[in-house]
Order: sequence, then C-alpha cells, then structure tokens
Amino acid sequence: MPPAPLLHSRSLAQSFAALHGRGIGLVPFIPAGFPDLTTTQAVLESLNAPGIAAIEVGFPFSDPIADGPIIQQAFTAALAAKLKVPEIFQTVQSASPRISVPLVAMVSFSIVFRYGPQRFFADARDSGFGGVIIPDLPPPQAQSTCRQIRDAALDTILLVAPTTPLDRRRQIVSLCSGFVYYLSLSGITGVRDHLPPDILDNVRQLKSLTDLPICVGFGISKPQHLAWLAQAADAAVVGSAIVQRMAESASAPPAAVAQSVAQFCRQLLGGQ
Repeated sequence: MPPAPLLHSRSLAQSFAALHGRGIGLVPFIPAGFPDLTTTQAVLESLNAPGIAAIEVGFPFSDPIADGPIIQQAFTAALAAKLKVPEIFQTVQSASPRISVPLVAMVSFSIVFRYGPQRFFADARDSGFGGVIIPDLPPPQAQSTCRQIRDAALDTILLVAPTTPLDRRRQIVSLCSGFVYYLSLSGITGVRDHLPPDILDNVRQLKSLTDLPICVGFGISKPQHLAWLAQAADAAVVGSAIVQRMAESASAPPAAVAQSVAQFCRQLLGGQ
C-alpha cells in the first residue's frame, strides 16, 4: 500500500473558519504515550477527518490539575513506561505531515518550565503543533509566557471556569488566540450524563468579549451533548470518553485502537 499523502496543516483560525455554518466541531483529547507512542501516532492520523476542529494532545503529568481518574490512569501508565517529552515531539513530527487538522499541546507549566519555555515552544512548533494549552497558568502571570508562545508562532489557549469573574474572563480572553477553552463545570474531568444548564449563557457571554471560537470541555460524552452545545459553542472537547475507549482496547493493535476512536468521534458528530 502506498504511503498516505503529505498534507499541510491548517491553522486553528482556518480550521474553525472551515467549520462555520456546518455545525459544532469536535476537539478529541488524546493522551500521548497511552498505551504506547505507536498507538498515539495511529490515533492522531485516524482523526484527520471532517468535523474535527483540532486535536488536543495531552502531555502526561504525575500531578494533573483537573484530570479525572480515567485520564489520570492513562497518564500514569505512560509515565510508568518512562515516556519523555522529546519522544512526544518525535511522534507528533512523524504524524503531522499526514494530518491537516491543527494539533494543540495540553501541558502543565511545570513540564514547560523544566524543559525550558523557549525550547519547548520552538520544539512544539517544529514538530507540528499549532497551539498550546497551559491549564495552570492564570493571568497576570501568564502574560510573559503567552508572549513567548506568540513569538514561537503558536496559538495560546487558556481556560475559563464557571466561577471565573467577569473581569478575569476579560483578562483571559485578551491573552488567547486560536480559541478560548470554557470548562463546563468546576472540578475534574470525567464522563457525565448531564451537563450544567448554564453553559450556553456562559458561552454567549464569552462571545460578547471576544471574536475567538469558544470550545467547551469537561463531561462531554454523547452526540446529544454536542447537538445541545451547538446552539452557542463552536466546538466540544471530548477527553475521558475517548480515553475510556482507548483503555478498553489497549491490548489491541494500534490500528484497531485508532479505528475505535475514529468511529466514536464520527458517532459524536453524527448527532447534530
């Protein structure tokens, strides 16, 4: 079989512009190195599909900020296998020529700090990432780091929680590019049957503060969730539900894990 054609990755702005008027987009979360890096690459390449706004690649961390038990277990397994940051960059670099969907790194600032911020952002860009999410970097401390991210030609994505006051929301969105990440609830990630009813109002408020796309994450796991969020949000971030499926098929060949994830993502988008 001939190799897949090389693609040119779109920016986050281009990706969301392409989705405009076509329904809500999906941002799958993939934990790097779980169950191994070969599977990570296979899954990333399988998600180069219509409706995928971006792919969020989680850098395993021993003390995750808000990740629930499903993602924590995946991170623990990857770290137990001695996963290193340069290996994640190498895997993404191998996959990115065959992915037109923008890739976004979800990474704790402590990892960036130990690696060296300028070096981390340069290596992220060179490996194929288009943006960075740093969940534990609130303003005003975030300003200098966001400047470094911009200088590396990457987009900055910061998080807004339901409890974030209005003035602070303004600060956060002013530092963002690419999109704004709205947390559907306070607490940790995980699969939930029902989403808080105030999400749509909060998303609409954020849209009054910025022209950037608003992506909603935490607890989203069903096609019905995406269909409801489509009333206001530009994309939905799905993590725990995807990682759970990866865990259930972790002993299968990488291609089979990738097929399972891609099929689930199609199901999520099919509910619109």
